[in-house]
Amino acid sequence: MDHGRQQAVTQQAGAPGKGTGAVTATVRAGDGWPVPEAVLTLIDGTGTQAARVQGDAQGSVVASGLRPGAYTAIVTAVGYEPVARTTLVHDGAAAPLGDVELRRVGGDDLPAPGLWRIDPVHSSVQVTARHLGISSIHGRFNEFSGEVRIGSPIESSAVDVSIAAASIDTANQMRDDHLRNADFLDVERHPAITFRSTGLRQRSGDRWDLEGELTLCGQTRPVVLDTRFLGVGPDPWGGTRASASATTQLRREDFALNYNQALKTGIAAIGTTLKVEIDIQAVRED
Repeated sequence: MDHGRQQAVTQQAGAPGKGTGAVTATVRAGDGWPVPEAVLTLIDGTGTQAARVQGDAQGSVVASGLRPGAYTAIVTAVGYEPVARTTLVHDGAAAPLGDVELRRVGGDDLPAPGLWRIDPVHSSVQVTARHLGISSIHGRFNEFSGEVRIGSPIESSAVDVSIAAASIDTANQMRDDHLRNADFLDVERHPAITFRSTGLRQRSGDRWDLEGELTLCGQTRPVVLDTRFLGVGPDPWGGTRASASATTQLRREDFALNYNQALKTGIAAIGTTLKVEIDIQAVRED
């Protein structure tokens, strides 16, 4: 829905004697993706609904034509838990709510104990490295498998993942061939990158620290994945899925990835750290 339609809905819903203030928000899910067509409802100080506006496909929502005063803003969307905030509106100005994060209904439900297998078709393992100190090179591993054994209590769960090192893909064949040789991944000697968890502890809410041992290029080092649990729900094929995202940062020298090319300026061509971003869907085994 465009902003013109949003304003029209606001004017229909509000009381007479409109002002020139506005409330704006960007509505996102826990994984950072926009929640399309979320609804923003504004309640004024008398308890009267002053506006009810539907957002667009990018999660952007604007309620305009508001009189000055304090409002309670309620953001809702089908399949998500509502969020309420308070805001103060002034004539001729927008009161931004900023990014409003909605949690899926049932998002607090943890996966049931048992075996869950990672679905590689709906999962991703991505790596980012700095290049020339001014930009980034993005890559992904196209072949991986793994399983999650959910324990009771949840902290006794275990994660085991194997990644085919030769499946690195940066959308450039020459660069990928170089990454596969002995300067970097040395895939002939070390065909698999593995991760085995050693501990799981809740940080807060849906945030967890997943501790484990990462083996890369024959070197095994402890790592901690900053993990966010995104929820459990049914899929269209009669199964049950759980979803999570995780990030970590690796130092290349810890895994003997020491190759680099020094430039005349003294800046290394490749940064010393790697950013790893993981999105996982796991399917429950019956």
